Amino acid sequence: MFAPPRTVVRREAGLYALEQALQRRGFEHVAGADEAGRGACAGPLVAAAAILPAGKRGEVPGLADSKLLTAAARERVYDEVVARALAWSVMIIPPTEVDARGLHVCNLAAMRRALASLTVRPDYVLTDGFPVDGLGVPGLAVWKGDRVAACVAAASVLAKVTRDRLMVELHDKFPDYGFAVHKGYITDEHSAALLRHGPCTEHRFSYVNVAAASGRVNVPPRARRPVPAPVPSLFDVSVTEPLLLPVAAEGTVGVASGEQPQPSPSVGEDEAMEGETR
Repeated sequence: MFAPPRTVVRREAGLYALEQALQRRGFEHVAGADEAGRGACAGPLVAAAAILPAGKRGEVPGLADSKLLTAAARERVYDEVVARALAWSVMIIPPTEVDARGLHVCNLAAMRRALASLTVRPDYVLTDGFPVDGLGVPGLAVWKGDRVAACVAAASVLAKVTRDRLMVELHDKFPDYGFAVHKGYITDEHSAALLRHGPCTEHRFSYVNVAAASGRVNVPPRARRPVPAPVPSLFDVSVTEPLLLPVAAEGTVGVASGEQPQPSPSVGEDEAMEGETR
């Protein structure tokens, strides 16, 4: 019996090397998925998925890991991704769901839904860091995937820009916290505002620093919100006005909420959430 031919990843192709190697093996549509907001203690968790076309059209000018780009560069790359992608989607999980179900569970659910919402069915899926099951197609979790695979970097930019826009809008609603500056991440300015004003409804009460500021440290992590919000069915709300996203038939934006709670695996990079271990 002959062994199957090896898949050669050509380094000279740079960020596009992995996708091109998969396409040479017959996986025409390679989707990437990533998230933004895992380490924040306020605001939503946002996941995105994207499929870039093969060839020159799929080579996005300036594309890189969203964390390596300036805000202005991310906006330019975002527009290019939306214009060039065969399909893209974004899913938003509010902080109430992060508190109720756990960060890692929400992270995987959001990426799964973003991938399932693509209008072009992927032949292969690349995800950043965490494997995502239940997709019905082969996939690979890639360490630092947003720096290795173009489709994952594209998803990273979609998620980051969407979340940043949401946090700027939340700053207008909750001006005491400086969301427009730190985007809900834990900074000295944010920590001082938490101590001064206490948490608002957009904070994640399952995070230790928020629980301490709320005076509810002794309450179980999943039950720290003073007034539980009603939970609609999963992804049944379309988001339009708040996002200021370009209109594109290939794109989908949704709100994730209400999926049945599952036991949470280890959180990994985020150590701020109480009750979650590596």
